[in-house]
Amino acid sequence: MEGAVTALRCRTSDRTADSSRGAEELARTVGDRLGVEPRLVGTLGELRAQDWADDLRAARGCLLEAGGQVDDALSAGAFPVLTAGHCTIALATLPTVMRHRPDAKVLWLDAHGDFNTPQTTPSGFLGGMPLAGACGAWDSGFGAIDPARVVLCGVRALDEGERALLERSPATVIGPTLETLVALQNALDGAPTYVHLDCDVLDPEFMPAEFPAPGGLTEEKLYDLLDAVADAGEIVGLEVTALHAPDQAPRVAGLIEPLLPKDANGLD
Repeated sequence: MEGAVTALRCRTSDRTADSSRGAEELARTVGDRLGVEPRLVGTLGELRAQDWADDLRAARGCLLEAGGQVDDALSAGAFPVLTAGHCTIALATLPTVMRHRPDAKVLWLDAHGDFNTPQTTPSGFLGGMPLAGACGAWDSGFGAIDPARVVLCGVRALDEGERALLERSPATVIGPTLETLVALQNALDGAPTYVHLDCDVLDPEFMPAEFPAPGGLTEEKLYDLLDAVADAGEIVGLEVTALHAPDQAPRVAGLIEPLLPKDANGLD
């Protein structure tokens, strides 16, 4: 299967330029590994801290692009690989994936749940709200998926309000424990899987992060986890966000290699 690699350089809820530059570097690195030219969409907008509603309005074009890139790839029978500065793209990408593949599950690898709503968010930060929006806990205007199809893994930093929402949700939440891999395999149960990877699922000892959360996964554990997920079933696509250190793109590209289409990079 051919890979379709896209870097979303346009601003969603970005407050620094590092993660946007990281998205571009990672897309170029993955494109080299797959032998494809990455699409570089948009340019970084003005960096500012503002309320979630203002960010959502300003980011609408970028989010439409994110969903459109996934839609184009899946419609063409290609494997979508998206990179972006923030997890906010999931507002558009996850509903698009599930329209194409309602049989799939979403694996959300992140230190954070990103399950706040306009009513629960203590910061008003849109980047802390996309999974809740994609699961229909609030209306972002981009559609919603069944939260029972979502498995969160590596999560360890939750606000009180989002923790309560997740406890009431049918989504599965798995922390970074010794039993993480076994619990994850049970939760996915061999289903086709779309992977969302926020680089801060790694412990900040191993990977710099904009919002660091101690107690995360080691590189070896993340690689083994992704390798096991790839072995267990079909990988539908991949998005990687929040690479806050652009010079670490080769390391991250190596970690996600088990998920990439094998016939494209010559491993089969």
